Amino acid sequence: MSAELLTFGCRLNTYETEVMRGLAAGLSDTLIVNTCAVTAEAERQARQAIRRAARQRPGVKIVVTGCAAQRDPAAWRALPGVSRVLGNADKLRPEHWTADAGDAVSDVMTAPAAPAPPVAEFAGRSRAFVQVQQGCDHRCTFCVIPFGRGPSRSVPEDAVIAQAQSLVAAGYRELVLTGVDIASYGQDLPGRPPLGRLAQRLLARVPELPRLRFSSLDPAAIDEALWTLLAEEPRMMPHLHLSLQSASDLVLKRMKRRHLAADARAVIARARALRPGIAIGADLIAGFPTETEALFGETLAFLRDAALPYLHVFPYSERPGTPAARMPAVPVALRRERAARLREAGQDAAAAFFAAQHGRRISVLTERDGTGRSEHFAPVRLAAASDPGRVVAARVIATDAGGLVADAA
Repeated sequence: MSAELLTFGCRLNTYETEVMRGLAAGLSDTLIVNTCAVTAEAERQARQAIRRAARQRPGVKIVVTGCAAQRDPAAWRALPGVSRVLGNADKLRPEHWTADAGDAVSDVMTAPAAPAPPVAEFAGRSRAFVQVQQGCDHRCTFCVIPFGRGPSRSVPEDAVIAQAQSLVAAGYRELVLTGVDIASYGQDLPGRPPLGRLAQRLLARVPELPRLRFSSLDPAAIDEALWTLLAEEPRMMPHLHLSLQSASDLVLKRMKRRHLAADARAVIARARALRPGIAIGADLIAGFPTETEALFGETLAFLRDAALPYLHVFPYSERPGTPAARMPAVPVALRRERAARLREAGQDAAAAFFAAQHGRRISVLTERDGTGRSEHFAPVRLAAASDPGRVVAARVIATDAGGLVADAA
């Protein structure tokens, strides 16, 4: 049996899992667990998966890596069945994936991990990720990611474009530019080329690519070239996802974010003016320390007014060693209750957004089992199944809380 991989967390982890899938192709009876440190729940799920595998598959070699392993390698090494722990730098090095690499804890992040090598295939996926950046230079008070991934490092333009060309040649019709803080792209490169310029040049040099997206963007750092791209380039999908976290100015300041609610409101308004009908999502944290009901109400009111259809909501999770973990805490039950209220607001906005698509012609990237995603990233159920990985024209014939139902146009 070849190596099996489990991924927790972000798109960048997904990308790096595919790198490891290629590096570990020669290993047998091995489970590789790529962990996430963003929340305690993500760590709990990874530990649970490891214990289950050790119980159900005696003798399997379990290798643990990712940001949680980077933060506390000894704790993960102590779990049943774990034979090795690899840091974020080590997991991308071929020498750690040979059959005789040994069952010992590797050196862990002796230097910041460079961006991962190119990936030729994303198993079971119709869209492909292109890593453009790694690490983060900011120090949000709730976040441990800079400690797990180091400072921001950008992938040079030619390497990004070569990866895009390779993936399109392999048949991928949609690419997602991803990283830890992609809006900071280029700040460490000669001339400081911004993310928007990279995307413009990628589209110019890969004319056969029909669809391009970005992963989560910091609303404080969207560059003018990106705005131009959004306004003028039809291959840039009408969909943005913002790293919002809160819409209360006091909470945002305590998070040490670089934007205020008015800045986020302006970004949303500008996006909608430049690209009418654009779908906008946001990452949000519920129950951040010191968040009162009134402060939470500011975020909830903002969301109801902004009507963002795609919300990714986390109850706040203490991360050891961060400034926020030392702030007065909101009770866990209240965090969860507030997260549920934010999700409800998102569900209402999504249902309204989907309903407005009824009768419209859409472009669908097909996935498995007759499903897909529209250009607005709406989930689509196709009346007639199509081979995965194609871009097909369709017409929306029905909508519900789960997305769109469409028939071939």
